[in-house]
Amino acid sequence: MAIKEHVQQAINDQIQAEFESAYLYLAMAAQFDQKGLKGFAGWLRIQWQEETVHAMKFYDFLLSRDGTVELQTLKQPEVSFDTPLEAFQEVLAHEQYITGRINDLYDLAVAERDYPLQTLLHWFIDEQLEEEETARQIIDDLRLAGDANLFVLDRELSNRQPEPEA
Repeated sequence: MAIKEHVQQAINDQIQAEFESAYLYLAMAAQFDQKGLKGFAGWLRIQWQEETVHAMKFYDFLLSRDGTVELQTLKQPEVSFDTPLEAFQEVLAHEQYITGRINDLYDLAVAERDYPLQTLLHWFIDEQLEEEETARQIIDDLRLAGDANLFVLDRELSNRQPEPEA
């Protein structure tokens, strides 16, 4: 069954959103690198890689359905934080935004009875739950650690390893 045009457009829009997420996290990593917080920077670089993988999952899915990938212009990320706590509050807010987009895409897949897209989106729904939980945990850790223990938390975050591609 051919993919419907408006579903294809919604997937292309999500590809753009995933790449913009990656771009945002890379910009945040650059700020942490400039501040000498290499652990936070490294964590966000891995997040950048994950978001790129997410975009490519949609890209490959669209191609597997004989759809057309239409890469769109990426907006320059707006990064404005003074502290790691503010940065991760931005991360959480952004992940909540992406969760909303995934939920809307799932609603469209259900309405259109697009079962292959629903199956793909189950993975993303689980992933977004994990993304939000991780951001909340880091926010909690930052609040508990306070400025005096920022160095320790920075070192802890530097231990994050990329996940193997699924």
